Amino acid sequence: MQVITRRSSRLGPTLTRRLPTGEVVAVGTDDIDRIGEVYERSNLFVSSVVAVLVVAFLMLTSHVTFGLIVLVAVPLIVVGMVPLLRPLNHRTHAHRDRQAELTTRATDLVAGLRVLRGVGGERSTGERYRAESQRVRAAGVRVGWMDAALEAVRTLYPGLLLVGIVWYGARLALVGEITVGQLVAFYGYTGALSTAVRYFMLFSSDVVTARVAAARVVRVLGMEHDLTEPAAPAEAPAGPHDLHDPTSGVLLAHGRVTGVVCADQTDVAPVVERLGRYRDGGGAELSGVRLDALPLREVRRRVLVAANDAHLFSGRLRDELDPGGAGTDEHVTAMLRAASAEDVLAQSPLGLDVELTERAREYSGGQQQRLRLARALLRDPDVLILVEPTSAVDAHSEAAVAERLRGVRADRTTGVVTTSPLLLDRTDHVQFLVEGRVAAEGTHRDLLRTHDAYAATVLRTTLEEETV
Repeated sequence: MQVITRRSSRLGPTLTRRLPTGEVVAVGTDDIDRIGEVYERSNLFVSSVVAVLVVAFLMLTSHVTFGLIVLVAVPLIVVGMVPLLRPLNHRTHAHRDRQAELTTRATDLVAGLRVLRGVGGERSTGERYRAESQRVRAAGVRVGWMDAALEAVRTLYPGLLLVGIVWYGARLALVGEITVGQLVAFYGYTGALSTAVRYFMLFSSDVVTARVAAARVVRVLGMEHDLTEPAAPAEAPAGPHDLHDPTSGVLLAHGRVTGVVCADQTDVAPVVERLGRYRDGGGAELSGVRLDALPLREVRRRVLVAANDAHLFSGRLRDELDPGGAGTDEHVTAMLRAASAEDVLAQSPLGLDVELTERAREYSGGQQQRLRLARALLRDPDVLILVEPTSAVDAHSEAAVAERLRGVRADRTTGVVTTSPLLLDRTDHVQFLVEGRVAAEGTHRDLLRTHDAYAATVLRTTLEEETV
C-alpha cells in the first residue's frame, strides 16, 4: 500500500489521465487485498506440500504401492483443476473491470451530485448507475458459479482419493498383506492427506485471483510520468529566485508580489502549467536554470502552484494544513489569519484539532478556498503561484487576504494569477497578457489609467460579480 501510494503521489495527474478514478481506487484497495491474501495463505501451500511428502514417505515405508498412489494421485488432482482455473481467470478479469467502471461512476456521481440536483439529472444518472451495478452483480455471480464449481472439485477429488485408498487398503487387509493396525494408520494418513490436498487447491485458486490483481498493480508501478526527467540534471540554483516564462514573457521577481492578468482566460492554464512545469516545453527558467533541466522533485519543492482544484483530505485540521508537523500552533494560526480563515477556527471549540470530512464538505466554498490558501502559505515555497485564490470569498475576506499576503511572503517570490481589482491593487507589479504574451506591465492603478484593454478586463470582472 505504501509503495502504491508513493508511486501515485509521484505520478500525480499522470495517473488519473491514464486510468479512470475507479481503477485507481480498486488498485489501492481491492487488488492489494487480493495479493495480501496469497501471502497470508502461503503457509497453507507450504504446509500442504510438507504434509503430502510426509504422508507419502510414511506410506512408502509401510507399503510401496500406497506411497506410489499418493505420489501419483496428488499431481493428477492438481492438473485436473487446470481446466477450471482458466475460465475463473477470465471471469475474474471481467468482474474486476466492471467493478472499476462502477467505482468511477460512483465517484463522479458523488462529486457532481449538487450539479445533478440543480439540473434535475439525478434520477437518470441513478438509473444508469443501477443498471451498471446489476452488470457488476451478474459478473460477480458468474465468478461465484465458477468458484462454487472449484469448491466442489476441491471436495470431490480428495474424497475420491480417500475412497480409493480405503477400498484398496481394506482389500489388502482382507488378504492379510497388511495388518489391521496398518490399515487404521492409512486411514489417518489419508485424512491428513485430503486436508492437505484441499488447501493446496484453495491456494491455487487464490493465486489465479491474485495474478489478475497483480497485473493491475504492476501496471501502476510501471507507469512513467508524463514529464521526462533530465538525463543529466542541472544543479539547483541558490536563492534568491526569479521565475521566468520566455514563451509569455511573464517574470515573477524575487521579493515582490506580481499580479498576472490574462485578457483571455483560456491563456491562464498554459502559462501556469509552464511556470509550474506541468507540461514539457516552454523553457521556463528558475534563476536562469531551465525547469526541465532540474529533477522534477526539486521543481516541486521550490515552485508551488496553488489552484482551486487542490484536494482537501479528511483528518485533523492541523494535519491537513501542516502535514509535516513542523509548524507551531502559533505559526499555523498566523497563516490561517493571513488567509482570513480565522472563522474556521472559531467555528469549533476543538480549534486545530477539529476533524475535517472528505474535501472539508462541512465548510462553505469560500472557507475551503481559504483553507487551501493557508496550506499553501504554510508550505512557504521559494516560489508560490496562486491561481484566483479569492474567487469564492466575500469582499471583506478578499480585502483582508490582499492586505496580509505581502507581509507573509516577504523575501519570497509570489505570483497571483487573477482579475480581482482588490488583489491586484495590493500587488507590487502587474503584467497584462494579450494572446498569451505580456502586452503591458506596471502597477494596477497605472494600467487602469493607461491601458483600456486591461481596464476592460478587470472592470468587466467587477461588474459581473456585482450583477451576480
